[in-house]
Amino acid sequence: MSAPGFWDKPETAQEAGRRRSRVEKRIAAGTSIESKSEELDVLLELQREGEPVDAEIESLVAQLEREVNEIELTMKLSGENDERDCILNIHPGAGGTESQDWAEMLLRMYLRYCEKKGWSTELLEYQAGEEAGLKSATVMIRGDYAYGYLKAENGVHRLVRISPFDAAKRRHTSFASVFAIPDIDDTIHIEINDKDLRVDTYRSSGAGGQHVNVTDSAIRITHMPSGIVVTCQNERSQHKNRDTAMKLLRARLYNLELEKRKEEQAKIEGEKKDIGFGSQIRSYVLQPYQLVKDLRTGYEVGDPARILDGDLDGFIEAFLAAQARKTAE
Repeated sequence: MSAPGFWDKPETAQEAGRRRSRVEKRIAAGTSIESKSEELDVLLELQREGEPVDAEIESLVAQLEREVNEIELTMKLSGENDERDCILNIHPGAGGTESQDWAEMLLRMYLRYCEKKGWSTELLEYQAGEEAGLKSATVMIRGDYAYGYLKAENGVHRLVRISPFDAAKRRHTSFASVFAIPDIDDTIHIEINDKDLRVDTYRSSGAGGQHVNVTDSAIRITHMPSGIVVTCQNERSQHKNRDTAMKLLRARLYNLELEKRKEEQAKIEGEKKDIGFGSQIRSYVLQPYQLVKDLRTGYEVGDPARILDGDLDGFIEAFLAAQARKTAE
């Protein structure tokens, strides 16, 4: 990162810095586990000699389990965009104030989750509800593997509770949708390797002045990986024709990459359209009993207050583990 010119392209440099940070964190995690394992060996030896170190062993084992689980979870985040920042959209379902209030509760839950993870958040868009809650909210979430984790939340979330807006204190069911998309860098860098090019020269033909046909000044460049072919014969100089052909090639490759990005985004948006209010992924029941249950994995917790305060790791880990098993099959 101290190399000359490294910071000439800030966006590229920042991304490289983040990748380096992720690698450093993995190395630090491995070093920490190794150190704790050695410490545990010493404590076990002291225990065999009759020393009262049971509490220290229990605490150290719990720390090791957490750190190993974190590494195993990170290894499951191997999708193409899992390392990226995340844009999170929240929308209430039908039901007016009830659903809008539920959407507000979900927004708070995710902000608290991000806070616990040490991620930064920025509210990009917020439309308040007419009486309470929100009509729409969009949050930019920046942090390592933010999209990899939060893609587990895609879908419809269902709440069952005694309505605080109903004078008769009746039980209501509300729905809200959550959709996470990766923050894909719009900057497209086109790198062309000489080994990927076949360059042919030939005698120019047609209009171009009295000297245009004297030498093999025309250029045809074939980009082997993509199959794109560009030609230029307008100039008498072979060097100028080559420069112009390379500009054409870069433009064609840029357009090709742009189309790929559009297709990728369309695919992601297509997944969003499939999310309907009959496809809830998780139920949060506050009355007549208390339970949060993920309908995809079966994972459940009997303490909704803790979950609504942002303790989502169990649900997300269960989802990622299920995805990993599905991929392995």
